[in-house]
Amino acid sequence: MNDIRSLRIIVVNTIMPPDGEQEEPDWNQVERARALRIGLLEAGYNIIAVLPGDIHLPERVAQLQPDMIIIDAESDARDVLEHVVFATRDEPRPIVLFTEDHDRSSMAAAMDAGVSAYVVAGLHSERIKPVLDVAMARFASEQKLRAELSDVKLKLAERKTIERAKGLLMERHKISEDEAYRKLRNLAMNKNLKLSEVAQRMLDVAHLLI
Repeated sequence: MNDIRSLRIIVVNTIMPPDGEQEEPDWNQVERARALRIGLLEAGYNIIAVLPGDIHLPERVAQLQPDMIIIDAESDARDVLEHVVFATRDEPRPIVLFTEDHDRSSMAAAMDAGVSAYVVAGLHSERIKPVLDVAMARFASEQKLRAELSDVKLKLAERKTIERAKGLLMERHKISEDEAYRKLRNLAMNKNLKLSEVAQRMLDVAHLLI
């Protein structure tokens, strides 16, 4: 991930009207948005866009490829969060949510959806850098855990495939488990393949012959 100060950030404003529409501004939200932008700019961050949280958000995120998404929401942001989560489904990114919503169920739903930092009544310029630092660290930690879990699942699946292939060899050739393993290992070495790949190919062929 980039250095924290060079992050390319998208700010999602939950009350920004869709393109072409005009609404009476919510001056509290306008002031919040101003404080957020000032805090980010003063800290040296790169705001590449300020976008409404509408159905076009996933497309814009895909185009702009930000390093982090900040949601500025005075109240309930579930609809906007849904768009953000969809936009980051295939390419996860840290998501920071500044809000005035104290509801614990909203907080729990946001964290379950993938928000890295849920900040209530904390939109002050001096707090922005520490919040983003924590969000980046938490996101990196979660990504590492996901990668480790994925690796464990892959190794378990490979082990099951090898065990099934050994069982097939033992049954068809009336050999011991050790002999079946040696056969698999020798095949893998001769073909310059992983043991699990040879085992899967053997099972695929056996399935075709059924």
